Amino acid sequence: MSTASLFAKTIDHYLAPIRSYLADESVSEVMVNGPEEIYVERDGELVKTPAVFDDTETYHAAINNILQFTGKSLADDEALVDARLPDGSRVHVAKSPCARHGTVMSIRKFAKSMLDLDWLMELGTLTPEAREFLEVAVTAERNILVAGGTSSGKTSLLNALSALIPRDQRLVVIEDSAELQLQQDHVISLESKAADRFGRGAVGIRELFRSSLRLRPDRIIIGEVRGGEALEMIQAMTSGHGGSMGTLHANAPLDALNRLETMALMSEVELPLSALRSQVSSAIDLIVQMSRQIGGRRLVTQITEVLPLGDHGYYQTRDLFAQQQVSDDAGGKALWLSWTGEPSSMAGRLRSEEQARVTRLTEGVFGLDGEG
Repeated sequence: MSTASLFAKTIDHYLAPIRSYLADESVSEVMVNGPEEIYVERDGELVKTPAVFDDTETYHAAINNILQFTGKSLADDEALVDARLPDGSRVHVAKSPCARHGTVMSIRKFAKSMLDLDWLMELGTLTPEAREFLEVAVTAERNILVAGGTSSGKTSLLNALSALIPRDQRLVVIEDSAELQLQQDHVISLESKAADRFGRGAVGIRELFRSSLRLRPDRIIIGEVRGGEALEMIQAMTSGHGGSMGTLHANAPLDALNRLETMALMSEVELPLSALRSQVSSAIDLIVQMSRQIGGRRLVTQITEVLPLGDHGYYQTRDLFAQQQVSDDAGGKALWLSWTGEPSSMAGRLRSEEQARVTRLTEGVFGLDGEG
């Protein structure tokens, strides 16, 4: 029996109290606040379960077996630990002193079914017009940032967008904890590494970015921008790696640009604010805003184009798609992701093989600016 198979069987045994929830496709996350307090997120809503671990020792044994897969242990000095299950599900553990009332664990399940844009349309996440616009944007190698709050569907959308990347391109994926399921043949996956108990051997996202540039990527995909690596991402996007993508926590497109700027300032590189803002506005072409609605639905609420800096050095954006009220079949009003009527500067930059589609879009659905 292989090591991976043995580990999977061991974990299955130790996680017996929550095994059914991990197997339930309607459950996206399992949250263990303690051996006798277990919640799940099912269809977007939090539900307390009757499941319990026998005692604290059994609960800690289960966590230890999970952590061993990534060479870690509850006995380590780290109070906050990231790990994953054999199927790729992401695990986060917080223990004392950071977790004041005892060790807590959250398991973000790794989706077994691959979501594509057509499926997201069926779920109501996207409208047909917005889907087609994003398909053109990915093919045209626009740099795209997917923004949203926690559990808003950012990763799912990024996975779906990756399916539109031409198969002959080489992708380098950079993640803090492996979560993306890119639907391509030529993918190099890089994952950060924490230091050992003696503080040695750490490899952060910034180091992985520098490595990725030496691996001859056509596009760089970053699972989530969190810190000083934002500067490396910005510089990569402005130095010939068009079509790169990433996700970022932000509640609005303008907030996303300001957060990106703040994180870039966390790097050791001293850069005038005006120069940094100019790079940010040049690097990011589109921001796709995700939102988690009451009841758990995940929706694209805006698709926003980033414009050159204004006269006073501030960011400028233009909403190409936004939620607008439309009449529904019952005669009432509903929010629908619709074209705002604003032209995009993207059409004139597309490659020759996309000209037929650009012509159709320019004349009709999107009102793209064919003059570029």
